[in-house]
Amino acid sequence: MKVLLTGYQGYVGSVMSGYLKSRGHSVIGLDTGYFNGLDLWTPPSVDEVRTVDMRNVQEKDVDGVEAIIHLAALSNDPLGDFAPELTDDINFKATKKLAEIAKKHGIKRFVFASSCSLYGAADVSKPVDETSPTLPLTPYAKSKIDCENALLAMKDEDFEPVFMRNATCYGDSPRIRIDVVLNNLTARAIVSGEVKLLSDGSAWRPLMHVEDMSASFEAVLTAPANLVSGEAFNVGTNEQNYQVIDIAKTVQKVVPGCDLTYSDDAQVDARSYRVSFDKLHSVLPNIGFKWNAEKGAAQVAERLKAEKAKAEDLFGRKHIRLEQLKYLVENQKVNADLFWNA
Repeated sequence: MKVLLTGYQGYVGSVMSGYLKSRGHSVIGLDTGYFNGLDLWTPPSVDEVRTVDMRNVQEKDVDGVEAIIHLAALSNDPLGDFAPELTDDINFKATKKLAEIAKKHGIKRFVFASSCSLYGAADVSKPVDETSPTLPLTPYAKSKIDCENALLAMKDEDFEPVFMRNATCYGDSPRIRIDVVLNNLTARAIVSGEVKLLSDGSAWRPLMHVEDMSASFEAVLTAPANLVSGEAFNVGTNEQNYQVIDIAKTVQKVVPGCDLTYSDDAQVDARSYRVSFDKLHSVLPNIGFKWNAEKGAAQVAERLKAEKAKAEDLFGRKHIRLEQLKYLVENQKVNADLFWNA
């Protein structure tokens, strides 16, 4: 299948592109290039590159495409808070425009990267499922539910949107992010000898390895329409619902000799959700998730040690998405609206 993969240069995209190719798909990578060149190791190649800002996508950008996996977004809560109005433009309005173009061109399957963060401050006494109320607490989370609602309204026999409500990713990638919880705690342990929590650690987070996410998206990409069209899926495994304090203790086990510490201003994190992943594994039982937090932390630690990663890189613009966007703005590479300057 010829797949348009938006955000192919990102943390997830630079793993998913290789996975899709390993499954026999042809991959057209679409990306504006904010993180181009910020590689820890050489990412896999794609079959064709289309360099374009999501807000400027035109009909020619979907020529020859049979299906779309849409990852591109201002990704995660701090980035959304950095520019809430741009989060709406890039994450919501541009997604809706891309879907409209896809539908017009007869591209049926549209796999959308949503997020478990749209559950917000959920009741953690029981896991939330796809029928639970959504309580987005951030512009990023709100953009995800807005997209789901808009795309669902477009669903018909000629357009098959699928909503992948992803757990928080971890694991190795050519463009590994250190602004996600397990990777962050592991990196801090490697460079400082501390597993430092920025909250009190009580919040619940479902986690998922980036390779398992890739496998889930490919499974949905190729599944029969009657199983997935118009459906939302929580993407992860029930066994990987962790409290942040337990993630920290897992990292302590993987990186021996580290002290568990708390930031001076550590507080309760309002974003807390335990999630049921039963639906995904009932509908598509052969995905076969392979990772857990301990294996993932060990993989990340091994990579960072092997690459002799330095603190200024790990916690600077190379691996923290917000820092890279600030750098691009401050150095006038992009304007205040995050469009590239000529």
